[in-house]
Amino acid sequence: MLVPYESLKALPQSTVDNLIKEYLFSQMEDGSFDATNSQSLETAIAQCHRALQAGELQVEYSEDDESIAIRQRNDLNISPQ
Repeated sequence: MLVPYESLKALPQSTVDNLIKEYLFSQMEDGSFDATNSQSLETAIAQCHRALQAGELQVEYSEDDESIAIRQRNDLNISPQ
């Protein structure tokens, strides 16, 4: 199930930021994101916020294992908004 961006805005900012950090750290593991300094991380978090707002990134909740993760829209096989 996809979580709408409007619903994310109702969460505390720190919760959304932590979700984004988890996404970015998973990107470090596969080599898609390689910045580890504080300034680069803050820049990447801001970019992810914009991508979530634009629908390029989506938050997906899995009811099967009760997990939540950020995914690229292209990876979800959904049509553009």
